[in-house]
Amino acid sequence: MKKIIYALNLSLVVVSGLVFTKCETKKEISKEPAPKLLSAADMKAEREKWEATPDGIRLKEWEMSPEGKKVLASAAKIRSHVSYFANMEAVITSLSLPPGSRLGFGMMAGINDDYYILSFGVENSNEFQELRSLKVNDKIIIRSNSVSYAPKYDYPIVSVDYVERDGKVIYKSASRKDGC
Repeated sequence: MKKIIYALNLSLVVVSGLVFTKCETKKEISKEPAPKLLSAADMKAEREKWEATPDGIRLKEWEMSPEGKKVLASAAKIRSHVSYFANMEAVITSLSLPPGSRLGFGMMAGINDDYYILSFGVENSNEFQELRSLKVNDKIIIRSNSVSYAPKYDYPIVSVDYVERDGKVIYKSASRKDGC
């Protein structure tokens, strides 16, 4: 009798294993070699090589200009909040982005006496419906994972992941599907 029970358990384990292996996705083997990761020295050399290009030179000149220094200082003021995904109080100053911007849906806001571009990304369906109800001088709480800048803009760009008004969440960015 014990032999029959062991045989049934063993067959159950084998069948379960086969079922689970069929569920795994098949990965195609790439014929291209995997890109090599660069060492710190190689990355530094590549950066210096890029900084010698016309675009790199323009960026360095912009960073040394008064406008660039102002933008970099403003970005530095909120960098600690961004790195900890901490709440920041913002006041809406404009419901539109600067002319010629290609950042998707966004608005301008003041945070700690400096002005920032709040970027929410490209609009898909009605995900920004509640954000469109905001008015100039509305106070909101935002959280972000990144702040960036570009010579094209006179203000740092805050990629907003979370917005709250009067204790109610009105926007929360959708999590990525790939798990990162």
